[in-house]
Amino acid sequence: MGLLLYNTASRSLEEFIPVNPEKVLMYNCGPTVYNYQHIGNMRSYVFADILRRAIELNGYTVKQIINITDVGHLVGDGDVGEDKIMVGARREKKSAEEIITHYSDAFFEDINSLNVEKAALYPRATAYIKEQKQMIETLHSKGFTYTTKDGIYFDTSKFPMYADFAQLDVAGLSAGARVDVGEKRGPTDFALWKFSPDDGAHREQEWISPIESSKMGFPGWHIECSAIIRAELGETIDIHTGGVDHIPVHHTNEIAQSESVTGTHPLARMWMHNAHILINGEKMSKSLGNVYLLNDLHERGIPPLAYRYYLLMANYRTQVNVTWEALAAAQSAYNRLTNFVLSLTDIQNGSIIDSYFEEFTNEINNDLNTANSIALIWKLTKDTAQSDSDKYATIVAIDDVLGLGLSSVRFATKQIAVPDEVARLVEARKKSRDEKNFPLSDSLREKIKALGYEVVDSPTGQKIEKK
Repeated sequence: MGLLLYNTASRSLEEFIPVNPEKVLMYNCGPTVYNYQHIGNMRSYVFADILRRAIELNGYTVKQIINITDVGHLVGDGDVGEDKIMVGARREKKSAEEIITHYSDAFFEDINSLNVEKAALYPRATAYIKEQKQMIETLHSKGFTYTTKDGIYFDTSKFPMYADFAQLDVAGLSAGARVDVGEKRGPTDFALWKFSPDDGAHREQEWISPIESSKMGFPGWHIECSAIIRAELGETIDIHTGGVDHIPVHHTNEIAQSESVTGTHPLARMWMHNAHILINGEKMSKSLGNVYLLNDLHERGIPPLAYRYYLLMANYRTQVNVTWEALAAAQSAYNRLTNFVLSLTDIQNGSIIDSYFEEFTNEINNDLNTANSIALIWKLTKDTAQSDSDKYATIVAIDDVLGLGLSSVRFATKQIAVPDEVARLVEARKKSRDEKNFPLSDSLREKIKALGYEVVDSPTGQKIEKK
């Protein structure tokens, strides 16, 4: 069986066949770097990482791009309100560049802790202002734009297929149903470029506007992805991913503007989207106080790779309800799995067990069935007919796709020789963390430090270092 993936555009499973077998072109919508990314955001990057690894399992080379939105994303996700970067800069009394750098670095730390493989490129929107302006100028020359007091807009009535991708009832949309209309001609029209407020104040991020060269402004949110894709990957890519919330607006607008520029070429041959996560049955919301970061989980004793394990226990298209009890259970299961890998005594010269790896390949090729793939690993742990070395080789091969860090467990947990007293304190600290007794855990860390050793928490357990 080939690689079957769910294409949002067709609402069906399709066999993945790239345009060019030599290189698969994949684009994943990235973060808006005005604040830390929460655990719901992280699901998109874990999903895209699994997708990339699955494609590579099938023998392809992937060029993956994840953009960094550092301008133009307004607070309402539509065409009104302030730029989120400016909101972050004012909130922290820093420059836009300081905000962008800080939260970009935090994003990279988060995805690295989740064992997300590095993309080929993480382009910033502000590095492609020229390309965005050129696309807007092309759209203008083809009659797809109009200008209002606050910006240059795309006229969706000029793109007959606009409603197809998200299956929108455009005719039924009342004014302001999706975004405030203002001077827009239609409720689904969207900003390609926003003019800076005409108040005499200098905006940190602004450029001479396309078409209206007498005005300063900045690009709308949607045009950056189209321009980056066109510049770095070409007119048509193999796969475009994002969260389900991108379907009705952001991705629909990307399609409209990109395909209006090219005329005949589709922006992407396959579109894939991950579902949201819920917190205790509710959507994550700052007003409800249930927005959690990876660091919040770690402080509760849930390391990033245990969270990755939790996400992979469900299909990426399934909404996941996160509770502390469920996360603790995932951590416990992940710990048992890593302990099993550590318990394998003879791991040299093993061979991948064909029957298991074939079954795994069939599961992952069935729209990334990670849950059944993990179940298969557990089945293998209980198979007494297989040798330790073959079990290890097979688990490592499977984990090359799942990315749970199982192949590095033995290396990561290799300990230096320590005195018995230090070893006893380290074991006691591990128990205190498992029991969520963090004050005791911190106290034991200080006692270990006083004896000349440092205990470091890693995704695969405690490591001991000599001070």
